[in-house]
This record gives sequence, C-alpha cells and structure tokens, in this order.
Amino acid sequence: MTDIQPGTMKALLAAPVRPGKLVWIGLRPKRQEPVVAVQSAVLVAKRGIECDHYQTSRDGARQVTLISAEEIAAIASYLGRDDIAPEILRRNLVVRGINLSALKGARFSIGTAVLEYSGPCAPCSHMEAALGTGGYNAVRNHGGITARIVEGGDVRIGDAVVRVDT
Repeated sequence: MTDIQPGTMKALLAAPVRPGKLVWIGLRPKRQEPVVAVQSAVLVAKRGIECDHYQTSRDGARQVTLISAEEIAAIASYLGRDDIAPEILRRNLVVRGINLSALKGARFSIGTAVLEYSGPCAPCSHMEAALGTGGYNAVRNHGGITARIVEGGDVRIGDAVVRVDT
C-alpha cells in the first residue's frame, strides 16, 4: 500500500520507481570511431567515463548517455527491424526495466557511482546514415537521457539502477 493521494501529479512524479538493471556498457575511444563494448567502466565525477572521448573538464551536462533496452526495441520496430545493436546508437549505458524519464530531476545510482539526470539525449544527424532512411526520426523522443556524474565510481553489467532522490 502506498500513501500517494490519487490525482496529485506532484505525488505521482515522486512515487517510487522500480530499480532497473545495467545491461550494456559502451565506450567511444575517439570521435567517430566504433564504440567498444566492455563489462565495466569507471565514472569520474564532473568529467565523464574513463577511456571515453567525451570527457569534459567543465562539468558539462553530457558526461554519460543512457538509453533503455525498451527504447532500442521501439526504435527497431519503427524501422521494421527485429533489433538494433546498441553500439549503433552510440550511447554509453543501456539499462532495462526502468523508465529513464522517471529519473528527471533526480539523482540515481549505478554500481558505486551517483549520477544526476541532465536532459534528454536527442539523436544526431549520423543516425540517418547509421540506421538508414528514417533513422533520425525513429530515434526522436526515444534517444534516452544524458547525465552528470555527481560521485564517481565503478559500474558493471548487472548493476542495479536506482533512483536515490526526487
């Protein structure tokens, strides 16, 4: 039983979120080079992922990109495909079982790291070339989120994704 009052949007947005699971990690060693799938990674606070070319020195909003396996399935469906390899979408982390939109305005943990939702992750123009005709539009509103790393730590395939505040 929950103490949420029916019909209150604020209460619904703050309602509990079931934990998800980290199912894939990808690093982009250099700009426009293939993404490398790994079993674990080190997230560096206010910087980004160790060994990923997108590290920042100014605490930027796009330190980590996340997408859900469910969104990848939706993108594949829009394109008439059975599946899409995560590396094609060039996101860092793929999670399953959690709606990433439920993390808006919140911090969340994965492994020993704590991240903070920083915005939606819009597709880039390369999606049309990578996915074929309609690729860009298939990813629109399904591209996942960006996050800042608040507390650095290690993440591994199988780690829980848990909202820690609202």
